[in-house]
Amino acid sequence: MVPGRYQCARRRPSTLCIHSRKFGAAIVGAAIILGGTSADCYSQRGSIHLTVVKAGFIVGTGSGTGTLDYQGRTYRLRVSSFGFGTIGVSGGELVGTAYNLRTAADIAGTYKAAAAGLTVGAGGQVARFQNANGVILELVGAQLGLAVSLGSAGMTIALQAP
Repeated sequence: MVPGRYQCARRRPSTLCIHSRKFGAAIVGAAIILGGTSADCYSQRGSIHLTVVKAGFIVGTGSGTGTLDYQGRTYRLRVSSFGFGTIGVSGGELVGTAYNLRTAADIAGTYKAAAAGLTVGAGGQVARFQNANGVILELVGAQLGLAVSLGSAGMTIALQAP
């Protein structure tokens, strides 16, 4: 037997043994408390799919629909887009991930970003938007049409009634 090992259990507990047991109990208690609240501290993510058609001459507007898949449910979305510095007409499908969701209602809001793009026939698009609820959308997709844009862009997403 190694001297000093397991001695707290075999003889009368010393002050060091009592403090080490209290410290161990405190660590276990803290782990249980933090483990129980960790699900609330971390936000969830969902998948998003948008179809948007937009047109503009200097100022562009657009509209579309989409879906949010979040916690096993699918929510229908209504999208309106806006931008400055857009000339042309284009439409596209965007898919991606919505981060920092606490509830499905957090997806609703106005998203803004700086944008630059060129679509002649077909082209790709990558976008990252954030709303006031802290939700971040990272989207990729394809566009069809003839459009040039350089400036600010944004969109408003609203949940549709089921």
